[in-house]
Amino acid sequence: MLDKSTKSGNVNFSQEEIARFDALAETWWDPKGKFKTALDFNKARLEVIESQIRSHFTCQESSTPFSNLSIIDIGSGGGLISEPLASKGAAVTGIDASAVSVQVAKRHAKQSNVDVEYRHQLSSEVVKEGRQFDVVINAEVVEHVPDQKQLINECASMVKPGGLLILATLNRTVKSFVIAIVGAEYVMRYLPIGTHDWRKFVTPKELINWVGDDFKVQHQVGMKLNPFTSTWHTTSSLAVNYIQAYANQQQV
Repeated sequence: MLDKSTKSGNVNFSQEEIARFDALAETWWDPKGKFKTALDFNKARLEVIESQIRSHFTCQESSTPFSNLSIIDIGSGGGLISEPLASKGAAVTGIDASAVSVQVAKRHAKQSNVDVEYRHQLSSEVVKEGRQFDVVINAEVVEHVPDQKQLINECASMVKPGGLLILATLNRTVKSFVIAIVGAEYVMRYLPIGTHDWRKFVTPKELINWVGDDFKVQHQVGMKLNPFTSTWHTTSSLAVNYIQAYANQQQV
């Protein structure tokens, strides 16, 4: 039996975190469920992600602009990122430590007639297989694992030379504690209480250091909720939610 929080070798997950997301998995796609605000956030986040992929690979305008790209979504959950990218032609692999979330994602993809390869798997296992991808995405996952540096190192190692690494998380600031913990969980109840631990939030500088010298930040932007319209938009401030896109500078 694994400890609730395991940080060693190839095992890098918290059973307590997995249990929390297992309990919520069936509501991933419910626009009226507990993840309603997260769904709205995901829509705005996807616009940034897709824009960076289009720009980096100079994708042609079409209904399937990512048809020549391989993408892996680390911590894919219910498929909120994986499925839309696959619908645009990409060969997408989504992995998650939650078996329940993987089954929910598979079921939704089948209903949507979208082809995604979902696996109940850890990033360390993909690294062992030696698989690499044009795009590696790790969104709102690093703040939930025991060994954060290990996870980011593994993500970086999966990016093909010339490829793209996209990371999204929450900054460890006073503002993020007030907004993401007190406001989102305790006051507005946008997320269940206990979803996040502020001590596990990661600064942009920490991510840059963990990614390593083979990568260069080519874009970073913050995400902000307008409380009056309940809509998300980008902001120059990285104080709370933020996204970074890194180009792998190794030669192809």
